[in-house]
Amino acid sequence: MSGSIDQRVMTDAAPSYGESLDYVTITIGEQLLGLPIGRVHDVFIANRITPVPLAPPEIVGLLNLRGRVVTAICLNKRLGRPLSLKTDCNGKYELTAVGIDHGGEAFALIVDAVGEVMRLDHSSLEPVPVHLDRIWATLAAGVHRLEDRLLVVLDVDAILKIDIPLAA
Repeated sequence: MSGSIDQRVMTDAAPSYGESLDYVTITIGEQLLGLPIGRVHDVFIANRITPVPLAPPEIVGLLNLRGRVVTAICLNKRLGRPLSLKTDCNGKYELTAVGIDHGGEAFALIVDAVGEVMRLDHSSLEPVPVHLDRIWATLAAGVHRLEDRLLVVLDVDAILKIDIPLAA
């Protein structure tokens, strides 16, 4: 995927006016990531997640969000990183989630933190760097160089394409 900018970023994130792209920023570890704002419909605390037997490790389980069954995906695990769990004052896990709809299904991306909405100039979107981790490179659509850090723009379709082995 390196060397070209994913065209889905422009259609998912571009507002109806101007030459800017809007992103909901999230963090995984210390890395700043961006999700095209057109793909995000909710930010919430995920609780009461029901594990799914034999699911791939990045699928945390299922949860109920306002009457909808939502598949919870751990973005840390999807990106090849260890899960970082935060607990509340009662010792229960607080999982921050970003709600995404894809193909008529609801998903919750479990992230370390949700930041602000950033509007960035379309011309600052660059191809995925060749030195980016292989897993990250396959899940990224491009990058924006900010003053003090790099914003990796995630390809939501690639993130939600999880290979599930078939039973023999």
